[in-house]
Amino acid sequence: MIHQILPNAKIIDVRRNPMSVGLSVFRQNFPKGLSFSNNLGDFAHFYNAYLDLMRYWDEVLPGKIYHLSYESLVQSPEAEITKLLEYCELPFEQACVDFHQTERAVKTPSAEQVRQPIYSDGLEQWKNYQEELMPLSQFLQVENS
Repeated sequence: MIHQILPNAKIIDVRRNPMSVGLSVFRQNFPKGLSFSNNLGDFAHFYNAYLDLMRYWDEVLPGKIYHLSYESLVQSPEAEITKLLEYCELPFEQACVDFHQTERAVKTPSAEQVRQPIYSDGLEQWKNYQEELMPLSQFLQVENS
């Protein structure tokens, strides 16, 4: 529908390792309406549905969706931000890399994180909880095979 209403809209899919996302979501206390975040199996099902949906949109709108790897963004922020801005047909601005220096109000669960430069500490953090995350791993493998 977005593509029909806004045919020139830029659609961006930022994708992170599902184990990292699962840990992050599971540890966050979300308000009502996000019950999938309280159960690793439910989250895996939700994540797999997201992957199926993105495959569908890639088939229906070939070449119209920009896929950005979160891990690549963290490892090479300036290079990935530059490519993303090129896709959006926007000029590069250093403020995109130095986002953490903004003084505007931030009212999201990641309010503290946006005050820091991009860091890679969380990329592999899920491995510290690998045993506890086994249900997530199993559902992702089963549903994606």
